[in-house]
Amino acid sequence: MITKKRSPRKRRSKKPESEQAIIPLVPGEFVNRELSWLEFNKRVLAEAKDERNPLLERVRFLTIFTSNLDEFFMNRVGGLKQRISAGFASPSPDGLSAHNQLEAIRTVVVSLLQEQASCYFSVLKPELEKQHIHILAWEQLNEAEKLQATQYYQTNVFPILTPQAVDPGHPFPFISNLSVSLGVLLSHPDRDEQLFARVKVPSVLPRFVRLEASSPSIEFRFISLANIIAQHVSSLFPGMVVQSIMPFRVTRNAEIDVDDYEVEDLVEVIEEELRERRFAKVVRLELGPNPHPLIRRFLLEEMELSDFDVYELPVDFDYLSIREIADLNIARLKYEAWSPLTPPVLMDEDANILSLIRSGDILVHHPYESFSSSVERFLRAAVEDPKVLAIKMTLYRAGDKSSLVPLLIRAAELEKHVVCLIELKAHFDEARNIHLAQSLEDAGVHVMYGVLGLKTHAKVILVARQEPDGIRCYSHIGTGNYNPTTARVYTDLGLFTANPEICEDLVELFNYLTGRSLKREYKQLIISPHNMKERILKMIDREILNHQAGKPAHIVAKMNSLEDVVVCRALTKAAQAGVPVDLIVRGLCVLKAAGPGTKEHLRVVSVIGRFLEHSRLVYFRNAGAAPLDGEFYLGSADLMYRNLHRRVEVLTPIIERTLKERCWEILSLCLADRRQVWELLPSGHYERLAPTNEKDSNGVQQQLMRTTKDRIKQAYGAMHEGMMSLGDGQSEAERELT
Repeated sequence: MITKKRSPRKRRSKKPESEQAIIPLVPGEFVNRELSWLEFNKRVLAEAKDERNPLLERVRFLTIFTSNLDEFFMNRVGGLKQRISAGFASPSPDGLSAHNQLEAIRTVVVSLLQEQASCYFSVLKPELEKQHIHILAWEQLNEAEKLQATQYYQTNVFPILTPQAVDPGHPFPFISNLSVSLGVLLSHPDRDEQLFARVKVPSVLPRFVRLEASSPSIEFRFISLANIIAQHVSSLFPGMVVQSIMPFRVTRNAEIDVDDYEVEDLVEVIEEELRERRFAKVVRLELGPNPHPLIRRFLLEEMELSDFDVYELPVDFDYLSIREIADLNIARLKYEAWSPLTPPVLMDEDANILSLIRSGDILVHHPYESFSSSVERFLRAAVEDPKVLAIKMTLYRAGDKSSLVPLLIRAAELEKHVVCLIELKAHFDEARNIHLAQSLEDAGVHVMYGVLGLKTHAKVILVARQEPDGIRCYSHIGTGNYNPTTARVYTDLGLFTANPEICEDLVELFNYLTGRSLKREYKQLIISPHNMKERILKMIDREILNHQAGKPAHIVAKMNSLEDVVVCRALTKAAQAGVPVDLIVRGLCVLKAAGPGTKEHLRVVSVIGRFLEHSRLVYFRNAGAAPLDGEFYLGSADLMYRNLHRRVEVLTPIIERTLKERCWEILSLCLADRRQVWELLPSGHYERLAPTNEKDSNGVQQQLMRTTKDRIKQAYGAMHEGMMSLGDGQSEAERELT
């Protein structure tokens, strides 16, 4: 008889994310995680200031800075406040209490917001005006433009506004997360009283209204929707006196408290948590400059906030809204267009991709190489091949318009055995993934939700095909999500292989994910939470022993974040022993770059550019005579406590030497770069490296775009013996190569 544990769900405050607090602390040993992340976002803001970037891309970086900060408050600040409420007093690995961290965060954020305002109003706005792009206040409009704006308001805006007054008959309204509102202070002409009302700036309309020029003009003249509403707000309160108008925005805690060991229906519980997230506690209140004291005090009382939670912006501006400005179709003010190219080994569109994989492993590098002509082609071939019996896949963030989901549905319709493991707890993608899971289940796909207590973060596809000598498996293991949209702007690596041992490991991994397999050891793959941390620590120790024995030793690791304190200590120990340790960490890094005895051997850099550096790649020299004799691993895991202990992650070895060569090229270009690279200082701050010659003016991403083009040219030359005639099947970017 199959038993199923049934127990009521316990609602409790979320435990601290990291249990690393049990490790004895050494004062000054680590950088604070939250402050390191803010330091990363400061580097993003610096891209908005960098005159070497095209103007509209600088505007976009300004909005990315804001979006990043919003998520930081929803996740990290919300989490710290939860810890305080729950009474978790243990300090972070750097020794700061949750209260201390919140105080330090506020100090840094206030400074960054002033820096952002200065960047926009003193630098970007004047530069936009030089390019005939004007973002105007009402007072700057001429009479014809004011008439246009008024007509737009009456026709498109006024009918959908809903003023919400607060009085004994109208309770304080619900303020949705990240919505922009106008707080309005009203008075009755015949009574000595003041009333508060809220007007939400509708998110269903563009945040900027373009004003049409009276004569042909190349100028772009915009006014914000919030400004238009503010100028006409009296129309919402006929007969009342409008005393003051103040824009504000709230940020709510977005942490979901789900312990799936204690639930019977994970989908139902996450749906419930998503509903509750809408009403979660406010963790930040943003106000415009010089806020009216009565409105300010009223909002604080109603939202149960303190002055500590209020951020008075230096200027009255919603930076997220200028995405619409960054999206203007003005090519000369943007990066040169880039279309991902088809990898040379896959250029023959008529070739069977499974046959190509069987003849040798294939490495793809997005967005330099095309997602659609590699990953999507692989899955499509598996669906269309009548000899393919089964397709198994993990999905973490597939996006709204995934091209892969219809393929999985088609495979199920063709009566193939299709298994899709969907991670419902992917932060901010929970609702999308629930809908996705339901669509796949309705089509007959076997949808699973993974292992209790763990997030499935691995990015893998396994295809089983009936062949004359038995069933052969083909696989893809990647560093990034199966998301065609982000594959055009995130740098990620993917390995296609039919290696029997790797595929056998993936079969075992899916048995673990979908069943109750207790297998912990694998032939080729390194899997968390089973053995990844242990294997990484052993490989670090091996480099130390090799160096002490006079053998070649070197560690290089590229990732998004470095936070596990045990791994950090091991890397520091290796550097102290004399092993060269080079770390390419885009985001937060708690490891100090110049601890005792590490100055000459430990280096930490961060690459920031037009593409988001997302690939994870680890290298150990392992006494190899040449760099390519060392070991390379790519996969889904950052070296963070959560990835090594609380997520299912996969690292796969790169075995073929030609693929190792490409991996070494990526790492080497990152480490040699002096255009997009920032270097970590002993203080925990970062310093942008300056070019030393003309060659340095091209960053690593520009060099990889050029290298990819050159590789394609050489491949076409080899295929056509110098006659590079391109057919209709090639992309526009490929045609440009000729």
